[in-house]
Amino acid sequence: MKKTIIFCDFDGTITESDNIVAIMKHFNPPGWEPLVEQVVNRTMSIREGVGRMFDLLPSSAKAEVAQYVFDTAKIRAGFPNLLDYCDRADIEFLVTSGGIDFFLLPLLEPFPIAKDHIYCNASDFTGERIRIVWPHPCDDECHTDCGMCKTTVIRRYPKEDYFRILIGDSVTDFEGAKLADLVFARSHLITKCEELGLPYVPFETFHDVIRHLNTIQQGEG
Repeated sequence: MKKTIIFCDFDGTITESDNIVAIMKHFNPPGWEPLVEQVVNRTMSIREGVGRMFDLLPSSAKAEVAQYVFDTAKIRAGFPNLLDYCDRADIEFLVTSGGIDFFLLPLLEPFPIAKDHIYCNASDFTGERIRIVWPHPCDDECHTDCGMCKTTVIRRYPKEDYFRILIGDSVTDFEGAKLADLVFARSHLITKCEELGLPYVPFETFHDVIRHLNTIQQGEG
């Protein structure tokens, strides 16, 4: 029997809004808006776009940026319940995020998620500008320059052995949705799934996700 595994996005999924966009809007460095637009419409790779966005901010702003996210980011309703459900149902839960460690890890600290189950981008503040580091690059099968490559992580869990669930909302989830057995989608990911003809389950809170997973389990029972 296949083991169930969840690959869950962070920005706009675990949190109610996209923290990278929120940072850019709040600190408003000149030139950030065209970069976001190019990433969303896929005329610029995620890695290049995110790297260039943070390069607009000085390293000296690290604490202020992190505190802003910590003060304003809201965890989507039902997230602790989903983690509890996964623990009881023996479902492996991974955070797969295009977000950045210096604000993502503090937000996830209160939750029982092992560090080796959190995949995100890293950061370097030794220079004048914030530099994003990419510890999880694309493998030979991905050529979209993701930065944090979700499909590379997903491929480590073969479909022959795992029932692969993706939960996400935006451009960083588009490629992963093509590999998943089940997609929970909101926002831009719904649009992309419909464009590609991929089946998906819409959700607004993680309570919606739990209800659907319960339905599947009861059907298997």
